[in-house]
Amino acid sequence: MGQISLEGMEFFAYHGYYDEEQKIGNKYSIDLYIKTDLSSAAESDKLKDTINYEDLYQLVLEVMQTKHRLLEHVAHEVIQKVKETYTTVKSVKVGVSKFNPPIGGICERARVVISR
Repeated sequence: MGQISLEGMEFFAYHGYYDEEQKIGNKYSIDLYIKTDLSSAAESDKLKDTINYEDLYQLVLEVMQTKHRLLEHVAHEVIQKVKETYTTVKSVKVGVSKFNPPIGGICERARVVISR
């Protein structure tokens, strides 16, 4: 078993509970951790024997391009897409951060983490 991680992926997207957030947008960061068997790729040194990082990034980008109200739902959608696309994945952990959330005070970012 092994882990593939893509950390600090940044996107500008239009998620948010408030309608105004979905109009003006915000900066988000995604951390993705996937547990899967990496032994074939480790032995063969061939991309076809692992999960392509570019493909993972594109999958996350696709989720980020669709408006969602909650960060929890964004994380859920990323997990669903990863598990549907890659049947060899044993578990997925996703962290979603929203920079400067509208909470009425100073806060660098709000973050949720979901594992399945």
